[in-house]
Amino acid sequence: MTDLALRIRAVRVRRPGRTGHGGMLVAAAVLTVAVVACLLAPVVWPLDESAVDLSRTRLAPSPAHPAGTDDLGRDVLHRSLYGLRVSLLVGAVAALVAAVIGGLVGAVVGSLGGWVDRVLMRVVDTIAALPHLLLGIFIVAMLRPSLGAVILSIGLTHWLSTARIVRSELLSLRNRPFIDAAVAGGASRTRVLTRHLLPHVLPRLALATTLMVPHAVWHETALSFLGLGLPPHLASLGNMINDGQRSLLTGAWWASLVPGLLLVVVTLALAVLTGRWRDRLDPRVRAELQL
Repeated sequence: MTDLALRIRAVRVRRPGRTGHGGMLVAAAVLTVAVVACLLAPVVWPLDESAVDLSRTRLAPSPAHPAGTDDLGRDVLHRSLYGLRVSLLVGAVAALVAAVIGGLVGAVVGSLGGWVDRVLMRVVDTIAALPHLLLGIFIVAMLRPSLGAVILSIGLTHWLSTARIVRSELLSLRNRPFIDAAVAGGASRTRVLTRHLLPHVLPRLALATTLMVPHAVWHETALSFLGLGLPPHLASLGNMINDGQRSLLTGAWWASLVPGLLLVVVTLALAVLTGRWRDRLDPRVRAELQL
């Protein structure tokens, strides 16, 4: 490759990096403000889930209600902060559940191999062929709508990618010289897995868990929007968007706009930050950025 081609390639790779750095700072600021607002909302602005004021229904945005009120007279901005808090909590816990399930399956498959690998990976491929949302609807429909049911539904439909990541990492590490040395020194299979293999997999597992949070938040929002997620009285972004769609017919556009914007902005910020972290961990991307 000529010097001119190398310089052109370096320019093409580095320019997105500089832009991405600024985008990462903006995403970090947005996410920090959102998390702080969610944490401080119950302290500074307590919410009564059952409070209804029919004299203030569908009020337009004003200084008293910056985001207006919904069809039951509840402040939209107030409930949106609580809804974002619930949605982020569900997304984080569900991603952790999915990471635990996927990590265990991937560790078993990657360490044992053989027929166990073939059987379990065929099961993974079969489940992956089904649409996640339809599978989640099926799981929630068999349970009573609750916070635990939604978390379980997301965890049971999002562990497949984590299992594949852990399996591929373990398979690539099994034939390394330090593993052969540990086996030759008399280390058991369990010790090799816990002391030598898993520490190398944990960074990838943590990254996969973080990448899963935006998907889990959207999954919870979709279930709640369809009326199969969290209970209707509980403030969540999905429930608020579902309630707000009825107000659109009367011209109260703000009832669904504010929770929808919060959902999009926060999940985009999460996606930018996790994508930047992934680029830093991926050695191939790191090598290209150093050209």
